Amino acid sequence: MKYSTQIKPISYLKANAAEVVRQLADKREPLVITQNGEAKAVIQDVASYEETQETLALLKILALGNVQIEKGRVASAEQVIKRLRGRRARD
Repeated sequence: MKYSTQIKPISYLKANAAEVVRQLADKREPLVITQNGEAKAVIQDVASYEETQETLALLKILALGNVQIEKGRVASAEQVIKRLRGRRARD
């Protein structure tokens, strides 16, 4: 995706808001909004935003897992299964 084709001035957004929203939903590509020639904001459709947030959450979980591995806080699959089965039996 070339972001150079997805750059519009804020005046364009003001004049064409409904069309911009429709295009965001159809193309699912972010739009860079400029003000006085400088990039000031990026807008995107809700579905893409939600996907991005889910991806970031998964990456954060992976990063936290790597920190635990580096600190030696690991358990074998067998140990984890035993612990989970023990919890289920108590519930």
